[in-house]
Amino acid sequence: MTGQPGVRAVSRRGLLAGGALAAGGALAGGAVVVAGRDGPTGGPTAPQPSPVAAVGGMVEPFHGPRQAGVATEPQAHAAFVAFTLRPGTDRAALGRLLRLLSDDAARLTQGRPALADTEAELGLLPARLTVTFGFGPGLYRAAGVDDRRPASVADLPALRIDRLQPAWSGGDLLVQICADDAVTVAHAQRVLVKDSRPFATVRWVQQGFRRSPGVEPAGHTQRNLFGQLDGTANPRPGVALDTAVWVPDGPDWLRDSTTLVVRRISMNLETWDLLGRTDRELAVGRRLDTGAPLTGTGEHDEPDFAAVGDDGLTVIPDFSHLTRARVTDDRLKILRRPYNYDGVPSPQGHADSGLIFASYQADVTAQFLPIQRRLADRDLLNEWTTPIGSAVFAVPPGCPPDGWIGQQVLG
Repeated sequence: MTGQPGVRAVSRRGLLAGGALAAGGALAGGAVVVAGRDGPTGGPTAPQPSPVAAVGGMVEPFHGPRQAGVATEPQAHAAFVAFTLRPGTDRAALGRLLRLLSDDAARLTQGRPALADTEAELGLLPARLTVTFGFGPGLYRAAGVDDRRPASVADLPALRIDRLQPAWSGGDLLVQICADDAVTVAHAQRVLVKDSRPFATVRWVQQGFRRSPGVEPAGHTQRNLFGQLDGTANPRPGVALDTAVWVPDGPDWLRDSTTLVVRRISMNLETWDLLGRTDRELAVGRRLDTGAPLTGTGEHDEPDFAAVGDDGLTVIPDFSHLTRARVTDDRLKILRRPYNYDGVPSPQGHADSGLIFASYQADVTAQFLPIQRRLADRDLLNEWTTPIGSAVFAVPPGCPPDGWIGQQVLG
């Protein structure tokens, strides 16, 4: 299967019988070489730096009927900060907290320092900064408005693949901070954490990264640390995305809201490295170079799940991630907005590296859970991935310039 002398291949029937690890594994396949463009003299073209105004000075609006940071083109850096409310934090206190944090976010996202900002110079380059607020079940209870909590905003049912750790799970309030500059994210995180201290304590922080601006043309699908494209099947911007992500009607505290599932997924890169390229593609169901389904040539080609190869087996296996995650109805799709994370290797070379999987959808129960259950049941990628964190939040509507996030919920 690998085509290399002396390399033990993993057969498809071995994969079907119990996974690549049970089949004995295989040494890594050949490296992929991507050639750079040549300059006029035959050498590589010198890199062209992006103008400062094209990165540091770019602004995303904070105010509006819907919160930014959901349908926004994903930025290069992210911090997901979850808080636990202090005992006694009630509806009035939450109103004060959210007014303060909304003011901080409105200023920082526009390249203006927050009030009493002790490092004001760090707030001058927004770099497409967005600050998105999510409410966990505990916030609704503390405010005495549990009747306004979307029914699907609750802890996910136990899944057999989960090995959840409290250090990465749960939370009463989430602040998602994204920008194309890591310093901008770090500064915004510090401001928001400092201003939250009278009301809440930090429960966990997850920091992630994607390709930096200018590395690839806009619109390219993100790659995770397995090297695979991640987000090809996202609903397209426009009607399809609106249908999948945003609640279209209802009371003002629900209309134009969405929900967020944050899953921390640890990737076993060392055992993934033992697979040949063909076996990796069978597990994913797509070609690693182009992201095309195994029955196609382009990333967005429709997969043919009925196609049969010369071995008499379907070309795209039933256990592939593509097959298990497949959704064709726009109303049932989810918007994936993931970020990679990379831990510090131990002396033995092992590290907790993986994916901060952020999924937006109008309804967790109707959209996210059916996909997750199919993946938990038979996705071969479970051989190399382990969910170690999980949290669910409601993302309330946005706010006008004279308002604040959560005003409709707490008002």
